[in-house]
Amino acid sequence: MTGPRGAPSHLFSARLWLTVPEMATRPVPTATLKSLAVPNEHGGWGFTLEPVILGLLVAPSAAGWGLGLMALASFFARHPTKLAAGDLRRGHVYPRTRLALFFALLYGGLALAGLLLAWYAGDRAFVAPLLAALPLVVVQVVYDALGKGRTLIGELSGSLAMGGVATAIILAAGGDARLAWGAWLVLAMRGLVAIRYARAQVRRAYGKPVSKISTFATAVLGVFVLFLGAVWGVSPWLGMWAVLALAVYAVYMLERPPVTARHVGWSQMFFGWLVALLTALGIRTGW
Repeated sequence: MTGPRGAPSHLFSARLWLTVPEMATRPVPTATLKSLAVPNEHGGWGFTLEPVILGLLVAPSAAGWGLGLMALASFFARHPTKLAAGDLRRGHVYPRTRLALFFALLYGGLALAGLLLAWYAGDRAFVAPLLAALPLVVVQVVYDALGKGRTLIGELSGSLAMGGVATAIILAAGGDARLAWGAWLVLAMRGLVAIRYARAQVRRAYGKPVSKISTFATAVLGVFVLFLGAVWGVSPWLGMWAVLALAVYAVYMLERPPVTARHVGWSQMFFGWLVALLTALGIRTGW
């Protein structure tokens, strides 16, 4: 039996299957592969790498590198997982859907490998902060699956969860538990202030109303919490000063004309690194 123009029937069937509306016949372009394999969330890079760098600067270890791999691979897995979930939720299966699932599984495997390295090479006290962050991860995954990852709750849950990686890395190396949890506190307040400011700037760029008072209140709250943490010896003073610099900058910029998203991204990356480096220095020196 043959198909059109004498082609073997099994080839004809394969071609027919590929012409189903949900399946594109063209090969996936390289640009699409990159968009699936590499996250396009610039802010997410900072929220992922900052706790890893902070943890490794305070207490470097093989287990810490494993947890760093787990965090980075999990961040990479989020984007293709979100795309695949969106396609499947709408009842479609495109070539990109399959590729997204492939990348999600690949990154998920790397994350598991990093976790196993930490389990066998380090102090298993690192499990506690990961379990504490798990509900936040679930919230972020659910919001991503529903297409609401850009909402305030979705963004905050993700940034707060990633901060726990610093605590896990420090504990995996046998570090001081009090300061390990204090590092998470600093990163949590940094994320709270940064996300509130970034969202306000985005709204201003689109001509939408912004409550400067609530943004200012968020900045004050973040600094005040870290002030108490420093007084009680939980978090370092340098971490508080770094977040204070971010808060002052945020309040100042909201009094000026709106800036581009690129400007917001670069400025937040700078302050994110500043917070991570100064907090690590503070923990190491007792400042």
